[in-house]
Amino acid sequence: MKTIFPLLMCLLPAVAEEWHVGEGKTHKTVAAAIAAAVEGDTITVHSGIYQESGLKVDKSLKLTGRDWPVIDGRNNGEIITITAPGMEISGFEIRNSGVSSLEDLAGIKVSETRGVTVSNNRLTGCNFGIYMSKANDCRVVNNEVRGKKGGEQESGNGIHLWSCDNITVTGNHVRDHRDGIYLEFAKQSVIEHNTVRDNLRYGLHYMFSHDSAYRHNRFERNGAGVAVMYTRNVEMSSNHFVNNWGSSAYGLMLKDMTDGRITGNTFERNSIAIALHGSNRMEIENNRFSENGWAIQVQRSSSDNTYRKNNFDGNSFDIAADGELDNNRFEGNYWDKYEGYDLRRDGIGDVPFRPVSLYAVVVGRIPSSVLLLRSPVVHLLDQAEKAFPSITPERVVDEKPAMRPNPLTRPLTEPSKEP
Repeated sequence: MKTIFPLLMCLLPAVAEEWHVGEGKTHKTVAAAIAAAVEGDTITVHSGIYQESGLKVDKSLKLTGRDWPVIDGRNNGEIITITAPGMEISGFEIRNSGVSSLEDLAGIKVSETRGVTVSNNRLTGCNFGIYMSKANDCRVVNNEVRGKKGGEQESGNGIHLWSCDNITVTGNHVRDHRDGIYLEFAKQSVIEHNTVRDNLRYGLHYMFSHDSAYRHNRFERNGAGVAVMYTRNVEMSSNHFVNNWGSSAYGLMLKDMTDGRITGNTFERNSIAIALHGSNRMEIENNRFSENGWAIQVQRSSSDNTYRKNNFDGNSFDIAADGELDNNRFEGNYWDKYEGYDLRRDGIGDVPFRPVSLYAVVVGRIPSSVLLLRSPVVHLLDQAEKAFPSITPERVVDEKPAMRPNPLTRPLTEPSKEP
């Protein structure tokens, strides 16, 4: 019996230990606690300022901050690098990573691992905020990420995904970075319920990131709202694109994209709400375009797209096209500029509507003519084109315009509290 008892003790699973960091605790530095811990342990860091960087976590730990401890990198290198699967980090203020033109230094970097959760942290003054590289099945949840104000060369991205699969980014506030959220070769990822504002370039930027979705986000006052490039099969639903103004700004830009669905979004007060360049088989349905400069600009290289049951109200120009559009279908949209009638009383206009005005064509060819926007000459031009159509694209026409605004699904992206 005496020999069996020690053997049974050896077979029992080890009990995870909790390490405490802070004044009067078992460890005074985060680095020391990480070195002492083993797989499955929890490290609780208590309030205080810890001037540390270069922290490497290669064990599956739970790293928790209590009362918002600060890890200050003092502008020196990367602050935390995670390479262990199943790692969890939450409750920290992480600030002041280094900046390098040769390395993508971050506040938190997750590299070549899976199942990591980064949640409820505050990252300020970091080059890149949260950076995931060759990481799969990870979650980035409820973080506040705020960069340094400066030029594009001095700033990285707020949340950056590179060569990742199945990443969920939800409930984050991101501002003052180059791109708010950036995906490159990040497949099957979901971006939802985030507020992204005041970033230098794009609020959200896709490159070669197929089979993904972004939903219920708010993109406000960015250099441009969202750019989706060289990507296929992306769902874009129930987002709010607002106040993305500038000489070349837009709410959403699609470049060389195929098989996307844009539905239930609100585009409000953007220079250009949607710009399509070489993008095909897009379904643009049940969206609201309100008070934009241009609601939709579409190049003739974009074909086989459908615009159905959208509402256009208060835009300076509804549709701009640089020529005839092949297989682009407009059906059942509401146009506040429509002056037709409905003798059948079925809610559908009896007269087709051509949304590309002559004045829009003139502005496309002579941009300075936009100065005449509120002039009576504009009305005369459009009336003349209706009587003797000759310049506007003949096939850009809504055969069944709606007489009343279509019922829309409102995006769940009301202005949230500033981080």
